Amino acid sequence: MSKVFINKKALITGGTGGIGKAVALDLVERGAELIIHGGTSGERLENTLREIRGAGGKAEGFLLPINGPEAALEIAGRAPDPDILVCAWGPFRRAPLESSDLEFWQSMVNGNLVFPGVLVSLVLPHMLKKNWGRILFFGGTNTDTVRGYSGSAVYSAAKTGLGVIAKSIAKSALSSGGITCNVICPGLTDTEYLDEETREYNRVKSPGNRPLETSDISKTCMDILENSCINGAIIPVDKGICL
Repeated sequence: MSKVFINKKALITGGTGGIGKAVALDLVERGAELIIHGGTSGERLENTLREIRGAGGKAEGFLLPINGPEAALEIAGRAPDPDILVCAWGPFRRAPLESSDLEFWQSMVNGNLVFPGVLVSLVLPHMLKKNWGRILFFGGTNTDTVRGYSGSAVYSAAKTGLGVIAKSIAKSALSSGGITCNVICPGLTDTEYLDEETREYNRVKSPGNRPLETSDISKTCMDILENSCINGAIIPVDKGICL
């Protein structure tokens, strides 16, 4: 495995499980030094750090529940000046528009758009100074373009907005050829966070009745992070699913 990210520091929010952890482990194989953000589980964080270090990687980590976009300030303070930022954390809740109250709107938009947006604004100065950086967002399933949604309009609107940030970085003078920002929109993916009802829903709805594995998503993430020609892209990794 080529150590393409040696001497690069990577910050992964939501990096103690699911897709975030898979990305962290693949970045370690490529030489990156990691800073892992986790939510509330000290056991999950310690297990992740142990696995990374056991693979010969360098990693530090911390826990911080994200209750609003101001958490971006604390995360940036604890993990200053990353060369690679992977925003794998984002809350998901369903609700039809007619029953989406103010609290619901704030929770979904702050967690899925404002929080990662603020974090990007905080890490960009370092990337600009070095004229090198990699930013990767995670959208939602089928949020690679503007669509209508019957049960997840608020969440999906916030996730769709991430594409505006990615394209704004790619198409502006911010990029200068050395900074890339892209969005991955995973399909239904099997992770340890799912209950049995959700796992069965994902199985039934997935093409071929086979949900994606976290490694499927992470492989594409590595291809994107390694390739400086991919910039401002919104990429579905979903086997063509249509929900």
